[in-house]
Amino acid sequence: MTSDSTPHGFGGKGLDAGDLVLMLEALEDFTADALTVDLQLQLDHEDTCPEDIVRAMSDPETLGVQMVFIPEAYGGMDGGAFDSYRICEVMARRDIGLATAVFATFLGSDPILVGGTENQKKGWLGAIAEEGTVFAYGATEPEAGSDLGAMTTTARPVTDESGVVTAYVLNGRKQWISNGSIADFTTILAATPSGPSWFVVPKDTPGFSAAPPEDKHGIRLSNTAGLFLDDVEVPADHLVGGVEGRGLVQAQQVFGYTRLMVAAFGLGGGWEALDRAIEYSQQRVQGGTPLSEKQGFTHKLVVPHAVRLEAARAFMEETADRLDRGEGADGAMNTEGAIAKFVATEAGNAAADAAIQAHGGYGYTRPYLVEKIKRDVRITTIYEGTSEIMEMTIARDRWQQHLKTRGQYYLDRARALTMLHATRPDVGAGIAALAMQALAAVLEACRVGRLTRNQHVLFRLGELVSWAETAEAFARQAAAALGGERFAKSPKRFDGAALAAMSRIYAREAAQKVALDGPRYVVGAADVAGVPLDLPAPAIAAAQAGLLADLDTVADVLYDRQGGAS
Repeated sequence: MTSDSTPHGFGGKGLDAGDLVLMLEALEDFTADALTVDLQLQLDHEDTCPEDIVRAMSDPETLGVQMVFIPEAYGGMDGGAFDSYRICEVMARRDIGLATAVFATFLGSDPILVGGTENQKKGWLGAIAEEGTVFAYGATEPEAGSDLGAMTTTARPVTDESGVVTAYVLNGRKQWISNGSIADFTTILAATPSGPSWFVVPKDTPGFSAAPPEDKHGIRLSNTAGLFLDDVEVPADHLVGGVEGRGLVQAQQVFGYTRLMVAAFGLGGGWEALDRAIEYSQQRVQGGTPLSEKQGFTHKLVVPHAVRLEAARAFMEETADRLDRGEGADGAMNTEGAIAKFVATEAGNAAADAAIQAHGGYGYTRPYLVEKIKRDVRITTIYEGTSEIMEMTIARDRWQQHLKTRGQYYLDRARALTMLHATRPDVGAGIAALAMQALAAVLEACRVGRLTRNQHVLFRLGELVSWAETAEAFARQAAAALGGERFAKSPKRFDGAALAAMSRIYAREAAQKVALDGPRYVVGAADVAGVPLDLPAPAIAAAQAGLLADLDTVADVLYDRQGGAS
């Protein structure tokens, strides 16, 4: 498998694997040098964004990380979705707040990238690539939240004597804007007579101001501020694309991509916290032996979280590869982006919480950093769409797929997994197939009972879909790794055998979750008894055999007690 050869929906060809490694190494070296742990803790305590580091990371003369996100035609490196996910993960391992500040420029330039005129792309994307210009993304409003269609910010056209639009006057307020106080330019979503539209607003435009930075729970190294637009006038050529009413379509086109990047933040933060817990447990002795040698510690606080993080990675990498192959046009990968974000950020948040527990009392203190990571990673389940919005997005799409295929959608996927199991019986594909069969039965019961009229049931279906589809992706990725066909740009921390053990663990958990939670909501929501629900429950129970042995195997790999790591 490779994601090097074909373009993702944004025009990027993708970096060569060797060039990506060099960029990741340069990024790690730069951030380690510029942001020491002492400085990181100080900035977190003072709630200060290190604007000098943000700008240095964007400056092509020092690091130029933003160039990866920009097409070659406008001075960038033409990086693809796979490259972007790896870079976002590395940045998040260092500091999610800093990563958020850097990512905000990419997010802020997205409307230009997907909808701008050629002159707009050359001007503004070129400035990002060649000068390190910093952007912000002004969509969210105080009363609208994730509902972009409910915004109240307006853009009134200004016409000349002949009726030609020469400028727009913007009025309104934006909230929770990353880089809000420091950005050179902000893309603002505002309602025009023809509908929501994006505008590029320079920082020093009269009437355009920022509120004091928010006093946040986490990501305190990022600048987050409200924005005020009071009769802010911008030239007509600052309307992105030059045509009114395309704003929501432009925003929808990139959700699959941008949510994948936030998923990478969850993945990076989760692994950073978990690796700190692994290191601590090798040093901390209790009852005469290190915590790392105690099953009660490793099999609760370490192994399950490593498995869920790598399961999320498997789904993310399949999604990134598909985006790089051009499948993301017109928002076609938005559901996959939502699944990637949901599973990775929930896993990262849970891993960081477990890392605090793994450190005991020390984990609750600031110098050990895991409490900061937990505060930081928490935002990944909120921004760029909350976990609940992700559940809704996932459930609505897959519910329609179930209806359109007359219940065959997940049964077909189960059959494909059964075929994989026939050739690779050691990657958990057969167990993942049981999860798919159970999911199909739950969806069908919901159809018969008309249970998705209950929003809570619909959202819970989104969660079950995420578990089952992630188990499917993990089985495929483990099989590819065992066959020597893993993605060229994947990190090589775990070999095929380790990934296979992880995949089996995850598939068991996914199948069990669908088999237990599915009936709970079907029976709990049914108006009358007797809604048919034919689950492979005995087979799922039997598939739990071997779980403890696989947990032992993964623990040995994580603690390098056998040859499972490469």
